[in-house]
Amino acid sequence: MTLIKSISGIRGTIGGRAGDTLNPLDIVKFVSAYATFIARKHPGKKLKIVVGRDARISGPMVKNVVCGTLMGIGADVVNIGLATTPTTELAVRMSGADGGIIITASHNPRHWNALKLLNEEGEFLTAADGAEVLDIADREDFEYADVDGMGSYVDDDSFDERHIEEVMNLELLDLEAVKNRKFRVVVDAINSVGGVILPKLLDRLGVEYKFLNGDATGDFSHNPEPIAQNLTGIMDEVSKGGYDLGIVVDPDVDRLAFIQEDGQMYGEEYTLVTVADYILEHVKGNTVSNLSSTRALRDVTEKHGGKYYASAVGEVNVTTKMKEVGAVIGGEGNGGVIYPDSHYGRDALVGIALFLSSLAQKGMKASELRKTFPEYFIAKNRIDLTADTDVDAILVRVKELYGQEKDVQVTDIDGVKLDFPDAWVHLRKSNTEPIIRVYSEANTMEAADALGKKLMQVVYDMQ
Repeated sequence: MTLIKSISGIRGTIGGRAGDTLNPLDIVKFVSAYATFIARKHPGKKLKIVVGRDARISGPMVKNVVCGTLMGIGADVVNIGLATTPTTELAVRMSGADGGIIITASHNPRHWNALKLLNEEGEFLTAADGAEVLDIADREDFEYADVDGMGSYVDDDSFDERHIEEVMNLELLDLEAVKNRKFRVVVDAINSVGGVILPKLLDRLGVEYKFLNGDATGDFSHNPEPIAQNLTGIMDEVSKGGYDLGIVVDPDVDRLAFIQEDGQMYGEEYTLVTVADYILEHVKGNTVSNLSSTRALRDVTEKHGGKYYASAVGEVNVTTKMKEVGAVIGGEGNGGVIYPDSHYGRDALVGIALFLSSLAQKGMKASELRKTFPEYFIAKNRIDLTADTDVDAILVRVKELYGQEKDVQVTDIDGVKLDFPDAWVHLRKSNTEPIIRVYSEANTMEAADALGKKLMQVVYDMQ
């Protein structure tokens, strides 16, 4: 039984008692709070809210509750149906809506669902705005419209095509080179909305494709997180030969991973690195990723004469920093590409178009392109703590311990990150569990894991 409320939305497992899991009562309360928040931002205005969802099995139930609640508050609803997260983000902006709700639990398993909240720009709410929504929900500080003030409802399935058109109009998409390369790819869409929109995109790009798990049934064929241990099916298929690339997306298509032509993982961290390298070859500028992402992006940025900046973990933190420093490309190491020339949101369609453009222009195989970038490895560990452990105090002590060392750069905007000359380690407390996440990176996996475990022992010795 799991229900998690945070400033970025509400998520949980389906079924069980209200208040313990994501149930209709919880959905009504949270959507009511969000709509009230949006209404207070636009006093006196008849609200328009976009709703889109991934294909997970609970989607129709959650969508009906969400849309009915919005109408009850008095908002007009534009339901765009099965849609990717970036499509829904763009639909808010394209339709002139006042906000949007994405019904997706992203890479969480099939029995999970969630609500992600957007502002009028089609971007995720800030931490302050998310906290205000939670406060309104906790106080149940909302009321519903009378019969004459209820909202309307309309279905609009035009936004997939409009999203694809947006990608096709990107100045740095080299459509001629992509078509001339005559790529042949395999796509794993995990039986969600990638199976709906990606065939249309690949057709426009002139790419020949085979889909694995391309039916948008929501019955996910494997664990949805696009990491190596979950992708043996597509890796085996690509290994048979005859393919230029494997393409993997998560259920809501904001994360993107590639399989090399030899069947090996390209490396999810290197999706953003590769796209950034391509962008920076054509446009000078700065880049941003979060503190837990690979140092390779910094190296590539500096090679092209730009400056790299790190943000706290979380997409809204990345986009805020990108706007602050005028970044031309940014994202997260989990395969999230954020390209401002399209919009401020992770978008696998944009990532696919630009990655293929890079491959086509360079005339390389995927494995050859991968070898042009600095080689780093990230180890991921965790420290389990008791519920009454003062995690903040531990992190302060770690900062004090290493802050005196001249070869260590300490960053504390999100936990504590220690940058050594040839490696880094990031300690960050979980918002939902009594644990500290420990991410570390070095030139070999063994060195990365050893660094992480060294810091873990430092923390254990403090308790």
